[in-house]
Amino acid sequence: MSSSFSISIMKYLSLTLLLLVTLYGMSIHSRNKDLSPVSAFFRDELPIYSVNTEKQVVALTFDSAWGTEDLADILAILKKHNAPSTFFVTGDWAEKNPDAIKSIDAAGHEIANHGNAHKHMPQLSQEEMITEIRKCHETVHALIGKDMTLFRAPYSDWNDEVVETAHSLGYMSINMSVDSLDWKDYGVDSIIRTVCEHKNLENGSIILLHNGATYTRDALDVMLTNLEQQGYSFVLVSDLIYRENYTLDHTGKQFQK
Repeated sequence: MSSSFSISIMKYLSLTLLLLVTLYGMSIHSRNKDLSPVSAFFRDELPIYSVNTEKQVVALTFDSAWGTEDLADILAILKKHNAPSTFFVTGDWAEKNPDAIKSIDAAGHEIANHGNAHKHMPQLSQEEMITEIRKCHETVHALIGKDMTLFRAPYSDWNDEVVETAHSLGYMSINMSVDSLDWKDYGVDSIIRTVCEHKNLENGSIILLHNGATYTRDALDVMLTNLEQQGYSFVLVSDLIYRENYTLDHTGKQFQK
């Protein structure tokens, strides 16, 4: 076989693979076009764990799937510290607690998608994943008339298909770089130390908290004061991330191109 023939075969195979990738992306785009997809093909891309920025800012995020007893106090503490936050809510929680969704929105915080029923997304089929994201989207939109654009997988359980499916539905995938571990109920001091002394705490960190956890409300005021004393201020995830022309390193840190 001549070298020129071999090169021709390789070019043909490469073009065929590129065509198959493009057609696959177009099929996803077509199936989900009602939610204005950002892109149709995001294989091997991580969710965003943090953002490279020179600004001394961090993003506070709350996963909301259980309880509302502490929410009023959390919102009051956030207001005291001028700390806009992003609440990742499940559709079930939103449906059961419409006043909570409205109060979070009215306080100027951001509401984001955490799936409908807090399921392990990689265990679902793609159609089931689409249903989980869409049902939450529709529930929140019916309550506040806003389209969410950020998605966090329950349990921080991700794979390629979860990221790809979220993107195909118009969502950026968001994880975290600083986990407060408040969900483990280790106590107030543990939450404060875990966040404020975390090895990954830096400009552009995304911090995970939960409303409905036992000690979060009692730790929050001191935790925010400590972060402020370290020089940090607070921004919404939407104001922290780059929506286009970006790259991610192996840790999920986002860089502007």
